[in-house]
Amino acid sequence: MAGRPHIGVTGNHRRWAPAWWCTALALRLCGAVPQRISVDHPWQGAPPDALVIGGGNDISPEHYGGEVDARVKLDPERDTLEIEWIRYALKHGIPMIGICRGAQLINTVLGGTLHNDIRHIRRLTYNRPGLLPTKQVWLEPDSRLAHITGKTKLRVNSLHHQAVERPADALHRTGWDLDNITQAIEPTDNAPIIGVQWHPEYMIYLRSQFRIFHWLVDNARDRLPQP
Repeated sequence: MAGRPHIGVTGNHRRWAPAWWCTALALRLCGAVPQRISVDHPWQGAPPDALVIGGGNDISPEHYGGEVDARVKLDPERDTLEIEWIRYALKHGIPMIGICRGAQLINTVLGGTLHNDIRHIRRLTYNRPGLLPTKQVWLEPDSRLAHITGKTKLRVNSLHHQAVERPADALHRTGWDLDNITQAIEPTDNAPIIGVQWHPEYMIYLRSQFRIFHWLVDNARDRLPQP
């Protein structure tokens, strides 16, 4: 459909995938056409105008030099698929949002490292997993995310036990929590990329979170052929 960008959304291949359905709803409300990408859902048609690299299972330690932990749940096929898509987006300048695992994977593809498990370094932050915005995050005042959301302090949800440890050279940290654990990353240049550690797809009832998807769709629309 003319004027509606097509946006790929990566995730797990399971039939019950609430993150996919919520992300798809957010993108449709912003005027885009979402298409699911997983090991069982190959991309169809012309290349996507933008990508959402979704949350889910932990990233294999081999990709960031971490140690294997029995508590880590891995999905090597998904790792490979999403790494290929991230590299494609980076090569072609495709707008991209990384959500939770997705932000971590963008960081590892660019050469950054991860905390394999943050539970032992939690001291001040309420970290019980949940979909509601119960956690505080601070944003750099001059960051892209602060401009998009209109805020420098957010209430967000939290579903993770891994996180960015050292941002890649091409990225910098623009969000953190009370324990000073990275919660948002952005490129050091003007590349259209955002990585957030929380799950905005479950909070689109908040204007600040809905605007993140609007930013992606607006950037994707800019790539469409002009009539």
